[in-house]
Amino acid sequence: MTVCNLKVKIFADGADFDDICMLNKNPRIEGFTTNPTLMRQAGVSDYEAFAHKVLAVATDKPVSFEVFADDLPSMEAQAREIASWGQNVNVKIPVTTTKGEFTGPILKRLTADGVQVNVTALMTVDQVRAVAAVLSPTTPAIVSVFAGRIADTGLDPVPYMQEAATVLAALPKADLLWASPREVLNIYQADAVGCGIITVTHSLLKKLDLYGKDLVEYSLETVAMFYNDASAATYQIRVKAPKDCEVA
Repeated sequence: MTVCNLKVKIFADGADFDDICMLNKNPRIEGFTTNPTLMRQAGVSDYEAFAHKVLAVATDKPVSFEVFADDLPSMEAQAREIASWGQNVNVKIPVTTTKGEFTGPILKRLTADGVQVNVTALMTVDQVRAVAAVLSPTTPAIVSVFAGRIADTGLDPVPYMQEAATVLAALPKADLLWASPREVLNIYQADAVGCGIITVTHSLLKKLDLYGKDLVEYSLETVAMFYNDASAATYQIRVKAPKDCEVA
């Protein structure tokens, strides 16, 4: 296994426009995702203007933008508007509203009409089954399971993702997405269980070049890093002179 022959597609997750421009030139990056939280953190003030700015750069890769309404009719209206922004747009729709209402009815209508959705914030296999039951088999879709957040609760996400992949196998146009990875290992885990996509932050992308690195060499580099940083900080430890040994 090498980075080059991974089957899982890597999507960059974030909302920094300069990063998106740079990563759009990276052949490893096959798509982009973002969400209102990331956009707020990045200082985005005009949601729609930012989206059109990104789409002007990422013209040939899938890009996901999320609705932020909290009732089904408004979510559906926002989804149809976002879908009109470009043929490469996937509309992110949470699996439920904030009150726990399943968004299945609008997912069914939207995908039946050819709207490409990215169903987000799933964390259970039952949720995956419910979503799979309403998606149109003829419309491409993404189902984002937040494996990293599952792991945050102390549970191993791999069995969840394996079962989710099995559920979605009946929908060949639906991609299972491993969301919120916590380490580079998750990329290889996502590939092994059959995920179609994994979202990766810029900081994790930098670590992909470490694949197959010699561990002895890596250990030596780590020792040198600690030494160089201590020297640059001019840290000192005042070592006391040893006491003379007493003669019995």
